[in-house]
Amino acid sequence: MTEDRTRSTARKRYEIAEDILRNNIIDGVLPEGLVLLEGPIADILQISRAPVQRALQTLETEGLLHRFSGRGYLVGAPNRGIEPNRTDIKTLGLHITSHADEALQSRSSWERIYNTVEADVAGCVVFGQYRIVEIELANHFNVSRTVVRDVLTRLRERGLVRKNQSSHWIAGPLTAQIVKDHFVLRRMLEPQAIVVGAGHIDHAVLTDLFTRLSTLEQHQPKDYLGAVEAIQSSFIETCVLATPNERLKDLIRNNLLPVTATERLLRRLGLPGDPAIITELRLIAELLMRGAATAAAAMMESHLDASVNRTIAQMKIVAIIPGPSVTADYLTRVME
Repeated sequence: MTEDRTRSTARKRYEIAEDILRNNIIDGVLPEGLVLLEGPIADILQISRAPVQRALQTLETEGLLHRFSGRGYLVGAPNRGIEPNRTDIKTLGLHITSHADEALQSRSSWERIYNTVEADVAGCVVFGQYRIVEIELANHFNVSRTVVRDVLTRLRERGLVRKNQSSHWIAGPLTAQIVKDHFVLRRMLEPQAIVVGAGHIDHAVLTDLFTRLSTLEQHQPKDYLGAVEAIQSSFIETCVLATPNERLKDLIRNNLLPVTATERLLRRLGLPGDPAIITELRLIAELLMRGAATAAAAMMESHLDASVNRTIAQMKIVAIIPGPSVTADYLTRVME
């Protein structure tokens, strides 16, 4: 048993993901016609999308699933006229053996703490500049400084931290000019991604998104701000990241990190949202439903122009608000 466990742990994550999905298809847990998407599977297995993507590609070559006109894969052999079944995979109780689960969760330490560190950093940079001390970060999570450097290096790649002239790790400040710079990149990347990816959008998912946007536009639920955040995320995934260009998707995701963090923080501070956001997104979705990708891209440009102005106006309000009363103990405010 020990040898089996060691062998399982040493295997690549995509190989383990392959076995899990293959076994659940063979056992009928994942029924014929079920739509498989990288994101939900990655969430269940608590791994990144890359190994899931490779696992799905392998299972496609085995004939256990196939691509179709929408996003993702359908369980079952191709050319059989199988109808898509969009049941949420998270409700099906995917069977994962204890050995497979242990092997997946033995991933690098930096992966286990990265999301927490990213959230801690993103939640304070709008208030000013913070220094991150490696040894304090290591002690906070009880990991080595090598692990800490891995995390900080990845945060730097995403533009959330940097090293100053003294080689100290610095987060922030996220200024109005930096936000403008990110929106300039958004304007360059996202409308083009809409045009390139329009033919790859799952129209059933797009129709559902349009319905949700229309409903939210007309009726504000109790958790309106939370609903806005969720539907903006769905919009990006459905309309902007449908492009098959993986490099373009990575650029868009990384550029969005500080923007999304800023918008989330502004909402949590109680600043009012602008209902026009939902109307703008609904119009883009409607244009895509009609096959007007170029017009949808132009509308996206207008939406981004309006969004940067809204964000900057709210940041001016934040400028007079004291910083957060509590931050992670490895973040030290640098007084200018």
